[in-house]
Amino acid sequence: MTCNLTPLPLTLGVIGWSLLGHAALGVALGWVLARPRFRGQALLDALVTLPLVFPPIVLGYALLMLLGRQGWLTSWLPQALRPDIVFTQSELVLAAFVAGLPLMVKPVQAAFAGVPPRLREAAATLGHGRASVFWRVELPLARRGIAAGLILAAGRGLGEVGLSLMLGGNIAGRTETLSLAVYNQVMDSQFACANTLSLLLAGLAAVAFFLLKRLGAL
Repeated sequence: MTCNLTPLPLTLGVIGWSLLGHAALGVALGWVLARPRFRGQALLDALVTLPLVFPPIVLGYALLMLLGRQGWLTSWLPQALRPDIVFTQSELVLAAFVAGLPLMVKPVQAAFAGVPPRLREAAATLGHGRASVFWRVELPLARRGIAAGLILAAGRGLGEVGLSLMLGGNIAGRTETLSLAVYNQVMDSQFACANTLSLLLAGLAAVAFFLLKRLGAL
């Protein structure tokens, strides 16, 4: 029996879109959390870290209850404007984004916190505003942490099952990622295909590990 590799392009697409969100929101959150203490910082940090310690299937259920057509958030919208994104590829992107967010934010936070304050002060004395200091000083110095965070987030999203199962529905040919495909093949006793898909996932994980070693993040 030929092993269907349809989940591969779907998975790579999901990871690609989720990384765009990580590159935007993850960097912003890491920068904010690296600032001196402010009101609400502990709560924000706890919310960002939550996916690391909360059962993925329960977190997925909570998001389903929030974002479904009859969800707690969407129920405030008129019926015609309620998004129909449950059990779609958009929800897979959301699952990968949520799962990988802590692993994106924490290295970025550490990278920004490690920028010497004297460099910010020197840039400020030269007339650079906060935005200019961020783009010209902080962001370039934090680039290794950002790259490491993106790789870790991609790896986490690649192996995500609980959130993807709850939000995407595990629909063959539509919302079946590589990790879910391995599970499905094992349940169908198609062990040869499960082995092939597992080796493919292992190869992608090895690439991530190699890149992290090159960055000095391990």
